[in-house]
Amino acid sequence: MAGTSRMKQPASVRIVRLPCTGRINPLLPLRALEDGADGVLISGCHPGDCHYREGNLYARRRLELLQRFLPFVGIDPKRLRYVWVSASEGARWQTIVAEFTQQIRELKARGEAS
Repeated sequence: MAGTSRMKQPASVRIVRLPCTGRINPLLPLRALEDGADGVLISGCHPGDCHYREGNLYARRRLELLQRFLPFVGIDPKRLRYVWVSASEGARWQTIVAEFTQQIRELKARGEAS
């Protein structure tokens, strides 16, 4: 909804669309961070609203484990975030993206994200 409503978004954001967050291999965000992405924000359906039944719950478990693993490979866990946002919550998504982008900028300014 944020895109079709032409809501303002940070220019640095790159969107990768998938049918379900449950299809995300944890290596995908890890590889993005290793390949130079300053941060990875993953948004999925609210619990109980997943078109693929429980895909978002499986994703949450995997991503929580990944976030705990990040310090062991030298990556600040604040660079990965997972949120529940439905397709109809364009304004909320816009706010979350702006906040996450600002958080990443602050990490970079302190030298914690590279």
